[in-house]
Amino acid sequence: MEPRASVCRAARRRLATQRRPLPAVGRLALLLLAMISVPDEAEAGQGWGDEKCHYYAGGEVYPGEAGRAHVTDHSLHLSKAKISKPAPEWEGTAVINGEFKELKLSDYEGKYLVFFFYPLDFTFVCPTEIIAFSDRIEEFRAVNAEVVACSVDSQFTHLAWINTQRKQGGLGPVKIPLLSDLTHQISKDYGVYLEDQGHALRGLFIIDDKKILRQITMNDLPVGRSVDETIRLVQAFQYTDKHGEVCPAGWRPGSETIIPDPAGKLKYFGKMN
Repeated sequence: MEPRASVCRAARRRLATQRRPLPAVGRLALLLLAMISVPDEAEAGQGWGDEKCHYYAGGEVYPGEAGRAHVTDHSLHLSKAKISKPAPEWEGTAVINGEFKELKLSDYEGKYLVFFFYPLDFTFVCPTEIIAFSDRIEEFRAVNAEVVACSVDSQFTHLAWINTQRKQGGLGPVKIPLLSDLTHQISKDYGVYLEDQGHALRGLFIIDDKKILRQITMNDLPVGRSVDETIRLVQAFQYTDKHGEVCPAGWRPGSETIIPDPAGKLKYFGKMN
């Protein structure tokens, strides 16, 4: 395509050499056509669709990130993870307290499990999430819950990251397992795998003590997840398990719940409104 400026000049020349003046409408139409039908030189190089929304702080968040504005080929459509159904089974090698150990979902039966995926070791948002969950693991254990983090990196890379100081972007000692999904199968089973990028989205799954999947959170790459909200959700599901009542928006332990029947709900709504 010619640059927009060249087309505009050609249109003006044509107007100037007309033996009989074009009607005003015709002149306007010709100029508009020249201006909008062809991209200018800056646009010709990248196209309207090549958005730069994944650039942050002067660089790409992840390699190749800016080029995935139109990505639809992640494995969500292949996910085996269904709310209220048994969570997909998994097993693999994890780094636990600095050692390699085999780990599987059934090891957590009888407890709630927060199972979350992150894109890659040695990146940016990922260490902030892992450290945040690790530093507050006792709050999860106080409500009979555990936390496992998973990525497509090898156990050797996990260990190297743990052995890197936090000041250098490492994890330092962590209190939660880092599971290796080197084959990408776990990420695919849970519907978080980005086929074109070769790593997972920020998916978080709350699995109950009977291995039933109760909640899914899925973030795009640039934004981390909330430990506070995750603990709140675990506590809310546990409350409904025990009491049979349901938790309204923003529920926290000690606040009002709803009896889930037409008459019982009036107690809550009468008090709140």
